[in-house]
Amino acid sequence: MNPDNSDPDGGMRDMQAQPSGGVSKTPDEAKVQQSAAADVIRSQIDGLYGGQTQPAEDTNPYHRTHNPHPTPQADQWKEYHTAWQNYYQKYYENYYTAQAAKNPVQQITEKSNVETTGNEKKEGYFSHQPEVEVKETPEELSNDQALLELRQKLLGRVQESASKIRKSRHFVPIISALAVVLIFVFIQYNQVITANVMAYVSPGSIDPQNIVVDPTNDNAVSQDPRLIIPKINVDVPVTYDVGTDNASQMAAMANGLAHFPVAGASSHPGEIGNTVLAGHSSNDLFDTGDYKFIFAQLDKMAVGDTIYANYKGKRYTYVVTQTKVVQPTDVSALVYPTTKPILTLITCTPLGTALNRLLVTAEQVSPDPSAAAAAPASTGSATTAIPGDSGTLFEKLFGGGN
Repeated sequence: MNPDNSDPDGGMRDMQAQPSGGVSKTPDEAKVQQSAAADVIRSQIDGLYGGQTQPAEDTNPYHRTHNPHPTPQADQWKEYHTAWQNYYQKYYENYYTAQAAKNPVQQITEKSNVETTGNEKKEGYFSHQPEVEVKETPEELSNDQALLELRQKLLGRVQESASKIRKSRHFVPIISALAVVLIFVFIQYNQVITANVMAYVSPGSIDPQNIVVDPTNDNAVSQDPRLIIPKINVDVPVTYDVGTDNASQMAAMANGLAHFPVAGASSHPGEIGNTVLAGHSSNDLFDTGDYKFIFAQLDKMAVGDTIYANYKGKRYTYVVTQTKVVQPTDVSALVYPTTKPILTLITCTPLGTALNRLLVTAEQVSPDPSAAAAAPASTGSATTAIPGDSGTLFEKLFGGGN
């Protein structure tokens, strides 16, 4: 066999090289016969494979003859990913629905069965698990029921956290410090807080028999000295001829109003000159007395308002002529020459503090002021300050009170 004839038709060439009868043929005739035989074989192969054969020039029997796979388009990729997303969505919906339908005991039991020890593989959420067949319950959870369960879970967590916080001692120093600060603020500034409340509460109780209908009518009254101001509902006892020192004034004001007789202004009701009466608009809650806020509404007095003073069994009627605010050391505001019987009421302002003094001045209109007694001899005491309050608890302990 000729080694050069390595094509598939080589055997055919050998068979056709020797004609019957032993007569050899020329090389050209042999090639023609070989080509015709090869064409017959190719046509047979085309019939078997649907007319798809390798190109004539491709003589390698191991050459791949299949067509290349087409490149996926964008829409095809989108459909591919959508299909997988739908798959996982349905998978986890079925899984979590089945878990929610189980009671806690069953969940703990299944979890213990899943976990293994030693060299065995531990199953997790992301390991392959068979799909759970979910059985439809006769009643599915509504949105309201689901929200209720969620609220109950959140409430349980909040209560648990609150319980841990209550048991924790980290907040004890902070709470203690805040309590100390609040107590200190209340002790130091309780006058401001309480006075503003009492300003809207009537500090006195008017006795109907003390309400005067006719200011010009000279009615006999009790011998107990009192001051009556219907506008602000004040009916308070008065202590006359009190010392001008702060201790004497505070002791007298614990029982009502205190007469403040300074040199040049030491008159009494019915006498020419200035009769000065002092009272609290506020005072420390820890102080004694029932009249700590008797003048809490004195700043409401205006020109023309009426004031009544009972003194030695006689009622004296006064009409307000002016109001002004002075410094605590401005004692000279009380001393001035006058030919009329004058009444001046004193209290601290602003409300709840002892920063300044409010002076309410009134002139006697009844009985007839022209028949008033002469001014007393200068028996008043010399002083450098108008009385205020007794000071806060800390001011009493460490000094600085008024």
